[in-house]
Amino acid sequence: MEKSAASTEPQGPRPVLGRDSVQCRMECRDVPAETLYDVLHDIEYRKKWDSNVIETFDIARLTVNADVGYYSWRCPKPLKNRDVITLRSWLPMGTDYIIMNYSVKHPKYPPRKDLVRAVSIQTGYLIQSTGPKSCVITYLAQVDPKGSLPKWVVNKSSQFLAPKAMKKMYKACVKYPEWKQKHQPHFKPWLHPEQSPLPSLALSELSVQHADSLENIDESSVAESREERLGGAGGEGSDDDTSLT
Repeated sequence: MEKSAASTEPQGPRPVLGRDSVQCRMECRDVPAETLYDVLHDIEYRKKWDSNVIETFDIARLTVNADVGYYSWRCPKPLKNRDVITLRSWLPMGTDYIIMNYSVKHPKYPPRKDLVRAVSIQTGYLIQSTGPKSCVITYLAQVDPKGSLPKWVVNKSSQFLAPKAMKKMYKACVKYPEWKQKHQPHFKPWLHPEQSPLPSLALSELSVQHADSLENIDESSVAESREERLGGAGGEGSDDDTSLT
């Protein structure tokens, strides 16, 4: 049965590749593929709509379509928060787009004592245009959170948190054109690499971040907080869109 035009809920997640993997698929009937691509790249806008983010910034560029960046995020309470250093690459393919990343080591950004360094084994977005003002996004994340997590976290991440994050991203896409008009509308270094202010970095200065080289954190016995059980903000983010202005 065809979905109604108002339906933008993620279709997923589907079980893939193991317990630390999540896959979601979402139809966006009033969001062009290029807008969704811009939203995923625009780091300043992400700070507005991604309520899970603690800190995020680009570190350096490797090529015209690859860079290295930092991202830390809030985990469901009372788990410790996580961070990653990733090498990200992207490729426009006509009216479709792909963005991929995996974890790397950067000599100037070692693991922090107040966060658990997670590992992105392979994470990516595939954006497929389905019309002038519509697209489908598929999200795949294979991540090692570095630690023994309780079952409630694994279940919640795949069944609730990932789809909710996709829905929030969709809402951000709807508001992005208006926001961008007020915030450097022509600044899009992911489309125009000559605009990038990032320093260049040689690939030889990086190395792949293997999970077994990082400390394992045993949080398997941590109980879900009352706030989380009631659907509070800790780790999930709010559906309030007032910040997207």
